[in-house]
Amino acid sequence: MTLIAQSSSIGRQSTPRTVGRRLQSVIIMLIVTLLLAGGIGARLVFLQVVQGERNRQLAENNRIRLIPKQPARGTIFDRKGKVLASSRLSHSVFLWPIARQQKDWPATLKRLANLLNVPESEIQKQLEKAGYTSTSLLRIARDINPAQITALEEYRSELEGVEVDIEGVRNYPNAEVAAHVLGYTGEMNDEELAKMRGQGYRLGDVIGQMGVEAAFEKPLRGEWGGQQVEVDGAGQVLRILGQKKAKAGKDVHLTLDLELQKAAERALGDRKGAIVAMDPNNGAILAMVSRPGFDPNVFSKRITPETWKKVQSKGNPFVNRALRVFPPASTFKIVTASAAIESGKYSPNTVLATYPYLTVGGIRFGEWNHAGFGPLGFVGALAMSSDTFFYQIGRGIGGPTLIDWTRKYGFGQKTGIELASEELPGLVADAAWKQKRLKQEWTIGDTVNMSIGQGFLQTTPLQVAVMFAVPANGGYRVKPHLLKDNEASKNWRESLNMKPETLRVVRQGLRSVVTSGTGKAVNAPTLPPVAGKSGTAEAPPGLSHAWFGAYAPADKPKIVVVAFAEHSGGGGGKVAAPMVLKVLESYFQVKKPVKPAK
Repeated sequence: MTLIAQSSSIGRQSTPRTVGRRLQSVIIMLIVTLLLAGGIGARLVFLQVVQGERNRQLAENNRIRLIPKQPARGTIFDRKGKVLASSRLSHSVFLWPIARQQKDWPATLKRLANLLNVPESEIQKQLEKAGYTSTSLLRIARDINPAQITALEEYRSELEGVEVDIEGVRNYPNAEVAAHVLGYTGEMNDEELAKMRGQGYRLGDVIGQMGVEAAFEKPLRGEWGGQQVEVDGAGQVLRILGQKKAKAGKDVHLTLDLELQKAAERALGDRKGAIVAMDPNNGAILAMVSRPGFDPNVFSKRITPETWKKVQSKGNPFVNRALRVFPPASTFKIVTASAAIESGKYSPNTVLATYPYLTVGGIRFGEWNHAGFGPLGFVGALAMSSDTFFYQIGRGIGGPTLIDWTRKYGFGQKTGIELASEELPGLVADAAWKQKRLKQEWTIGDTVNMSIGQGFLQTTPLQVAVMFAVPANGGYRVKPHLLKDNEASKNWRESLNMKPETLRVVRQGLRSVVTSGTGKAVNAPTLPPVAGKSGTAEAPPGLSHAWFGAYAPADKPKIVVVAFAEHSGGGGGKVAAPMVLKVLESYFQVKKPVKPAK
């Protein structure tokens, strides 16, 4: 201290007073220096020891970033190359959690919530799930509009750690058309992420959630790429350190015919139900409609509670009714007739009397016209859809034979279509099932009920289409499929080994349904010969279901169409047959005469 005082006073005469002042100044300076050094040291200890790991991570990640590159999702085409689903570019908003400390995020989230019209709690939940030290970008909004993009740019200085980037979102150019077949895409939930994390999926990834989008997720998805880049303090990229190009997903070509699909959609209209059109020779699905429907485009951005409520108000719009189960009603008489002739208990020329009702086991089973039709053979019974004729047939061949042929036709099992997770197998009840479920014995009444497609029997519209394909293609059960180049399904045909006379009688009966029976609605002179069968299923406590299935041309079929109207309250020939007619007219390109202007 003395040395410092002496060196500071060179060339000047010191007095006791000035020496005291100088010593006081030096002491003060030393105290301040010691305090500053102590404060800085304490801060360094805090930064290096207490927050050392976080700051090392911040320093590294503020310099080097991994930018994932989303692969372009494959496009879905119809059989003629028309686009059914593709991707379009849009702007999404991301958070970079590690860019800020946890205490700094609340103000930013509040601002974002106002700009994006997203609840702050929703963004907060996402951020907490990802973790505040996450180095991955976290998507919080998709497909934002130009006004929101502008607003985010204006408040850029307040939105550190927030980025707007371009990514692909799914686009369905035909809106609701084929929605249940195509499905939709959406962000993974926690359960899906836990199940698929090992396959390279991450929080916020978008996957197929239904239909073809889900069934063909793996080829459609492609492979993610990314870049490792060096950035400056402002987050601007200085240089690319390494990169892996994203591998685009594969395109998928379906068997659907877009124009026929639209015709089927128009034919079903707003009725709750389903329509299936299929090639009876190889199982290719040409059209599949279910109502009520939905627009899959709503899932390309955040769904507000109001939007979700509107979608759900239609009544289970995400249920594909073509793959749900209902009693097949009189369409099933195709199976009963086949089982009867194939069993050898009834000849193709069998004629039976019909009645207003038939009493079996003390129970009256009525004829649908409450009068009977007089004596009928198989052809006439199919044409008139006589219940009492088939009651007698069912009673005569017995439950085991009828059940066996029901299963041969493909009922009670999934058809093999690619939408396996959504398809129900239906129900073919037997004595063992009834005993297990109801603790009751199988009765002749159960067989009688089953003979006309009622009772415990449950089938899907798609299964009914497969049933119609059997007489149409000469006795083969086919496997329905949606993938155009699905060679395994195209070539899969299982012969039921039916006698030629069985097929002849069934085919004649189905043709007579259209020419002189309950299916005259499809007997149009503008169409080639059509064969078909109607059905009206009892569905208490609600109104009855209406069915109609047909194939054409009757002599060499190219198409099977099945229409189903749930709780329509009308007969199949009156409600469902006109729907089938419209689909057939579209398929055979029947041109309607133009009405002259008034």
